[in-house]
Amino acid sequence: MKITISALFCFLTVSVLFSQPLNPISVNIPMRDGKYLAADVYLPDNEIARPTILIQTPYNKFYYRFSLPLGIGTNISSSPYNFVIVDWRGFYGSASAAVSQPDRGKDGYDVIDWIVQQEWSNSKVGTWGPSALGKIQYQTAKEQHPAHICAVPLVASPEFLYQTYYPNGVYRKEYLDQLDALGFGLSGIVLANPHYNLTWYYAENFNFYPQQIKIPMLLIGGWYDHNIFEMVKYFNDLRTLSDPSVRNKHKFLIGPWAHGGFGMTQVGTAQQGELYFYEAAGYSDLKARQFLDYYLLDAENNWEANPDYLYFQMGDMQWLESDVWPPQNLVERKFYLKQGGELSSNISVETASFSEYFYDPRDPSPTIGGATLRNDLLQGPYDQAPIVESRNDILIFTSEVLSTPIVHKGKPQVKLFVSSDKLDTDFCIRLCDVYPDNRSMLLNDNIFRMRFRNGFTINDTVFMNPGEIYEINVSLPDLAHTFLPGHRIRLDITSSNYPRYDNNLNNAGTMYVAGDTLVALNKIYHQADKASFIKFSVDESSVKIQEQFKVSENLNIYPNPASNGELVTINLNECVNEISVKTIFGQEILNISALSQIQLNTATLKPGIYIVEVETENQRTIRSKLIVR
Repeated sequence: MKITISALFCFLTVSVLFSQPLNPISVNIPMRDGKYLAADVYLPDNEIARPTILIQTPYNKFYYRFSLPLGIGTNISSSPYNFVIVDWRGFYGSASAAVSQPDRGKDGYDVIDWIVQQEWSNSKVGTWGPSALGKIQYQTAKEQHPAHICAVPLVASPEFLYQTYYPNGVYRKEYLDQLDALGFGLSGIVLANPHYNLTWYYAENFNFYPQQIKIPMLLIGGWYDHNIFEMVKYFNDLRTLSDPSVRNKHKFLIGPWAHGGFGMTQVGTAQQGELYFYEAAGYSDLKARQFLDYYLLDAENNWEANPDYLYFQMGDMQWLESDVWPPQNLVERKFYLKQGGELSSNISVETASFSEYFYDPRDPSPTIGGATLRNDLLQGPYDQAPIVESRNDILIFTSEVLSTPIVHKGKPQVKLFVSSDKLDTDFCIRLCDVYPDNRSMLLNDNIFRMRFRNGFTINDTVFMNPGEIYEINVSLPDLAHTFLPGHRIRLDITSSNYPRYDNNLNNAGTMYVAGDTLVALNKIYHQADKASFIKFSVDESSVKIQEQFKVSENLNIYPNPASNGELVTINLNECVNEISVKTIFGQEILNISALSQIQLNTATLKPGIYIVEVETENQRTIRSKLIVR
């Protein structure tokens, strides 16, 4: 998480308009090596000993003076918790405590040790925070302080994986650029180890310690976050390897959220990129508070009845639950790439068929949104049509307009048969949902470097034979998304996605150094014996439920979503017996007979989701959702 100048300006402006900044107690907390960490302490009062929320940040504790998290804002007097916010060793107020190899887990232990000695502490400490503030929670939990009761890491995993920094062998340039800009300085060591080796083996094993976690954790992730792969993996590790006393107490909340850190796109906000998810707004704080209240306040809020996985099904715009991920009883559904840019459920019968494009490393396909981190890039779902799909260095494969929903849950799997006239090149995949208005909204992406098709060690490296056809398999990140009726599924294939991934120069030389660039002619095959496809894991039981909400193209509800108090027009261009509006629990709010159009004043409705039900003259029932925000 990073607060940029522009985001801070908006943040401060809103804060000044509605409230005065908080006035914490500034303290220096002693560490075991004799140095001190700077901290701000926020107390509702000094008379009652309370549990404490500890936040450890490398991004300057000062910013929390304008708004505390978890819905507290500047109203500290309403908080059931104390807050202690600490600058990391070597950062901002704790700059003088810098050492060459800090142990942040032990620092967290020492801070908790100091907290429990204070009169305002009841010796219960919970931790909270996103990104780097989440990673340090795992490190602190590893040290097992007896007063550390629970943790809420958001969009963060403790692991240091080769695949995180080199997905399928390709350097994540914008990610390391941003980490360097934030002061972590990782690009040097990462670039020095472009192949999987003993350095990566040591790093991965050193940062893998689920068996040392002895407190319950609520992980909060996002489908548009770059950490979703690592978080799904680590949650499963916690559920199987952490201390037996807490294995069944960990929970995972996954929303339609990007990583956040700048701009309006944050974990828990309605706006994510160019889309809005009003049904998920504020849900991360809601569930975090329920979790913290249960473990720190002994609240009788039935927290443990929550499922292991509570996830947001995008497209359907609803929260669902499961005890495993992906859910059980899913059915494979393949869409084959075909001549002319078609994406079809029918396999090609042609014996020789391919599509081709040129890739010039000097003019790469640009990164437009997605699971980015660098603060000069767009983040989250963005329309790929205006810039990415308008270029000539791309192959676009699109399904027909869907008549029934495709309810996917899990990792989409892509199999491609490819060739190139160069010894090495990349293949980039972007998965998009094409809306009825032709917006091609990015869902997720991945990349594959051909020299690594046999593995990622230096001995695995093997170059291509120009013109030879190779099979590659690419897993896209985990996703819960429904492609709705009226929408289309799209696969964009390029050989670059810059600066999200570093460019392949196509010269088969040493990677990530200056050198000659070569233009590659790359081909994707779609024929009977070499059928490229994307495979979804489809929940057909959800499809059956959704069919009752199948929408006629003649049913118009606008505006939708609607602001509270706004007039909504409900119109069906055919003969109607009655139109009714119901809550999601089936309670009827309005019923009008023999009209094809009504206007509904939403001032009488609470924010939420409603069902508009239309019965036509020929006894056909049509249902759709209305969202009031």
